[in-house]
Formats: sequence, C-alpha cells, structure tokens
Amino acid sequence: MLNGNVALMTAQTLFAAAPFWILLGLVVAIVGGAILLPLLRRLQLRQQAYEDAPQTHAVKTGTPTMGGLVFVLTMLAVAVATRAPLIFPLTLLVVGCAAIGLLDDAMGIALGRNRGLKARTKFLATAVVAIVFLRVIATAPPFSFPHLMLFHAGTFSITAPFLVWLILGALAITATIHAVNLTDGLDGLAAGTVMTPLAALVVVGSQTIVPAAMIGAAAGVGSCVGFLFYNRHPAKMFMGDTGSLALGALLSGVAILSGEMLLLLVIGGVFVAEALSVIVQVTYFKATNGKRILRMSPLHHHFELAGWPETKVTSRFWLASLLCSLVGLAIVR
Repeated sequence: MLNGNVALMTAQTLFAAAPFWILLGLVVAIVGGAILLPLLRRLQLRQQAYEDAPQTHAVKTGTPTMGGLVFVLTMLAVAVATRAPLIFPLTLLVVGCAAIGLLDDAMGIALGRNRGLKARTKFLATAVVAIVFLRVIATAPPFSFPHLMLFHAGTFSITAPFLVWLILGALAITATIHAVNLTDGLDGLAAGTVMTPLAALVVVGSQTIVPAAMIGAAAGVGSCVGFLFYNRHPAKMFMGDTGSLALGALLSGVAILSGEMLLLLVIGGVFVAEALSVIVQVTYFKATNGKRILRMSPLHHHFELAGWPETKVTSRFWLASLLCSLVGLAIVR
C-alpha cells in the first residue's frame, strides 16, 4: 500500500484511468463476440448439455461454446495497449489457463459429451501455470521478495515467506479457477458473478504499486459486461471451460498482484459456497452410501430443483456476489 500524497495522487490517477480499461474490455468483448459467434456456429463448436444437470438443461445442447475466447482477446488487447509492469505475466496466466480450458472444450465436443480433460489433469495443468506466474512476479520490483503480501487493510498487513506465499498462491489460483468453473452452469451466471469481485479489485488495485492489478480488473469488468450481451438468458453463446478458467485466473491473478490473496475468500464468497457445496455433497454421499444433503450440486442446481427459474437463481447469485464484494471493500478500506 502506498502512503501520503504520492499514494493519493497515484490512486486518483489510476482510478481515473479505470473507465478507459473498462471500455476497452467492453468493446473487445462485443466486437470479438460478434466475430466469434458465427464462426463457432460454422465450425460446429457446440455445447453438449451436462449429463448430470437438471433435465431442463437439455435444450441448451447445440449452443455455440468456447465464447470465453473473448476474455483472451481482451487481455491480449490490454497487453498491446500498455506496458505496465507485470501486465505480461498476468496476460500469460489468463491465456495459459484459457488454453487448458480450450483443450477441455475441444475434447468434450469431439467425444460428443460434456466431459473432456479429467478434473485431476485440469487441476495439475492450471497449478503449473499458476506456479510459473507466481515465480515470475515474486522477484519483480514492486514485490518485496522474500516476504510477500497476503493481505493488507490500512496499516495492517499479513506477509509470508516466499515458499509459503508460493504454496498459498498456487492454491488460491487453482481453487479460484475451478470454483469459477463449477459456477459456470447457467446463462450469465459465471460472468455476472465474477464481474463484481473484479470491480472491487479495480478500487483496491488503484491503491497499490502494481498498476497491472487495476488495469486487468477493469478490463475484466468490461469484458464480462460485453460477454453478457451474448450470454444472458437465453444464451446465444457459452463461455465454456475456455472462459471459466480464464476468468478464474484473471480474478485470482489480479487479487495476488493487489496483495489481497486472502481477500478472495470474501469477495469470492459465491465461488467458495459453490465449491464447498460440491465437496460436502460428494463427501456426504460417499459416507452415507448414497444419501444427499442438497438436491444437486453445485449449489445453483439445488435452487433450480427447488423450483426457482434459471433467471431467478442467476440474479440472486449476482446479488450475493455484489454483497460479498462490498463486504470485502469495507474490510480493506
């Protein structure tokens, strides 16, 4: 965190620039989506409804997928538009994880079912990308190697030795990526739920010594808004694992660059709940020989089977994410 008049000037300058990066993300996503949508249709890159999802999802089969490539285009545009320190490693993190998701989507399409890479393989692959990202940024000038920031609020901060920070960072990135992946199950759900934590990190990132944090978060906000133009109910295009892994990487990467790794537990509260719902459901199912706590996991499917319309579930999760983000901002400010 910066101090004194320099901190105030830097924060004001960075925050004033946020609308430009939001607008860039918005334009790239809308234009990119307009190009991608007919291309995906022409190439027959269409989603297969998840076999274990509610039966109402059967109508989603045939919707173009891999639309999450717009998030890759956004980060590439950002990398071209600025030479801000550490924007390149952040871009590589997002693109690398998107590539893993792209392979997963391609395998699912080739096999004719919504199952591509094994979960273990995706976890290990994203962990490797995360470790590379962390190793690169750890020795960059804005970071105080070997003691690195996990959380800060005002004058209070939590730091950790490099090895601890590296392990926690790899866990934070992989956990966030796969929690966002689990959340991507309804029209507009993942993009809308990621948007508000990213918006919170625009504010937090504008007060750090790493401009890439604010820039990446702001561009992500705009890109999510633009993608919702195609992904809102009824969705014309899905992001696929290409998009959910990219968004999870962006959210966690920006939080780490902001020195707010631990804040992900608060602003990403919806993703924490989604991941925990799967863990609890599977654990209880195995321990009780087939009994369930929830009607279905992840959590959004539980509410669907309780009779909530898809749009109601999505809007409530967006609201919950907004509240979590506001609580997170209240904590750090």
